[in-house]
Amino acid sequence: MISTIFRRGAGAALALAVMCGAAAAIDISGAGATFPYPIYAKWAEAYKKETGSGLNYQSIGSGGGIKQIKARTVTFGASDQPLKPEELDAAGLIQWPQVIGGIVPVVNHAGMAGGDLTLSGETVAKIFLGEITKWDDPAIKKLNPKAKLPSAPIVVVHRSDGSGTTFNFTNYLSKVSPDWASKVGANASVEWPVGIGAKGNEGVANNVANTKGSIGYVEYAYAKQNKLTHTKMINKDGKTVTPSMESFQAAAAGADWAHAEGFYEILTNEPGAKSWPITAATFILLPKESKDEAAAAEALKFFSWAFASGGKMAEELDYIPMPKPVVELIKKTWTSVKGSDGKPLSLLTRPN
Repeated sequence: MISTIFRRGAGAALALAVMCGAAAAIDISGAGATFPYPIYAKWAEAYKKETGSGLNYQSIGSGGGIKQIKARTVTFGASDQPLKPEELDAAGLIQWPQVIGGIVPVVNHAGMAGGDLTLSGETVAKIFLGEITKWDDPAIKKLNPKAKLPSAPIVVVHRSDGSGTTFNFTNYLSKVSPDWASKVGANASVEWPVGIGAKGNEGVANNVANTKGSIGYVEYAYAKQNKLTHTKMINKDGKTVTPSMESFQAAAAGADWAHAEGFYEILTNEPGAKSWPITAATFILLPKESKDEAAAAEALKFFSWAFASGGKMAEELDYIPMPKPVVELIKKTWTSVKGSDGKPLSLLTRPN
């Protein structure tokens, strides 16, 4: 099911909005990040079976999601790049982290399995700057003395759309490479020095899968579901780590959500011997005053249900569910989403 969804490509819509005839069922719509699309698709399918309410989620990238929610054309937006508190206030939005995952470099090399290749942040930055152009470059050979590295060109694949995955990837490169920070910087869209652009995590995954000698970056579930070869990475503590729930969890353990205004928290390059260096939360954006109160209330019901009942489904796709104390913090902020009568819409949600 999920593999089929991945093949639809960027911009695909999750059309699970057919109603079952239940009077209480209400459609909701969302748009944005492709990073969490696999788990949102899984949750939507299960939620529809349980409640009859449908979710139409457009996987168009974080930049598109932010634009749509600011224009109030969807019930909620989704972004891997959190908005700063002042931007949230200006747009009349709240945000919260819904789930945590990991971004992994993926390569296409014949005969090379996942984890056979180790890269450092500095090396990845030089590859994406176009300063390391062949796989047998001394910097890569030094990190992989036993690997058979071809004297072949490196084909860089990056996102072409506004992307929270790109924001977190370039945020990480800016932290580990002064050259990257000064020449390119961190943002959802950047001026890439080299490479091929592709839309969505789906597009990058498909391009890497079909291009020999390529390297790209995708959310881990896309690497697994598309059977792409991921690399290991050397983290902030100088340890070689493999992408996994455990290494994503280790990176997320230091997050101080209780003191992060508007839940603005970046999880890249976190310390810890087991921490995956490109870990990221993905966020939901919801208006404080909705054009469609019934849909907004249903969205809160959906995300409340996902926190309560969707943890196992998230773990099956190697996402990290938000810890219960953080969920309680999140639900307190939902009281600022109010109806025309001034009462919090969260009071209408089902208890979970």
